Amino acid sequence: MERFFDLNGKVSLITGGAGLLGVQYAEALAEAGSNIVLVDLNLKGCVEKTREIEKRYSIEVLPLKANISDQGSVREMVKKAVKRFGRIDILINNAAFTAKFGSKKTKGYFSPVEEYPLNLWNEAISVNLTGMFLCSQEVGKQMVRQKSGVIINISSIYGLVGPDHRIYEGIKNPYNLQKGMNTPLVYSATKGAVLSMTRYLATYWAKKNIRVNCLTLGGVFEGHENRFVKNYSYRTPLGRMARKEETKGAILFLASDASSYMTGANLVLDGGWTAW
Repeated sequence: MERFFDLNGKVSLITGGAGLLGVQYAEALAEAGSNIVLVDLNLKGCVEKTREIEKRYSIEVLPLKANISDQGSVREMVKKAVKRFGRIDILINNAAFTAKFGSKKTKGYFSPVEEYPLNLWNEAISVNLTGMFLCSQEVGKQMVRQKSGVIINISSIYGLVGPDHRIYEGIKNPYNLQKGMNTPLVYSATKGAVLSMTRYLATYWAKKNIRVNCLTLGGVFEGHENRFVKNYSYRTPLGRMARKEETKGAILFLASDASSYMTGANLVLDGGWTAW
């Protein structure tokens, strides 16, 4: 079975590469032998993770700074990756717009629908959808030339079902931006659109030997307060949030030949959340 998961000689480009899950994906693919291109606005974070991953897995990592909502930046990102490695075999569209601790720019991120700021709505769409489109478009051109490739788009359970707003009642948000915490409409709307984009690209590029699938995630624990963890866990059949390392097996499966007859699909990793 090892040959199905072997990524030796492959090149994987991961957006949002300095984030919690981006790092998990990078480690999983690096352990399987893939070289990595770590892309993020946070270049310092990418550089730090580059040293760790290269030392641990003996593969090459290229850290890059890119704004995925800017076409010129995306084109330059792909150009640098191809110049370094000669190809891109796997694209993980992981980057997403979210609240940032202490940031005035994202201050209204948790606002209710009736008061949601248009600038944040547009910003989220520019990253979550336009950014995913631009990365798929530019990397897709390279994959067409190679006559092969794998694209994995990251979605959320809130792209499948509506949020259970009860789990957020009385919860303070960890970003210190405003009172309360919730899941904004724009997050659900864009994550739902990711599923449609996945299916379209899967059928569009199928004859080019390019597979496009989606990984849909439930809540992953990242220092959430105890009350929220308890609420979320009660709502989940497996009775807990996901551990970050539990995403590794799913991403490796979708990136490797273990899923070679799979395209246009949505792999749901949610502890059973969407089962009831």
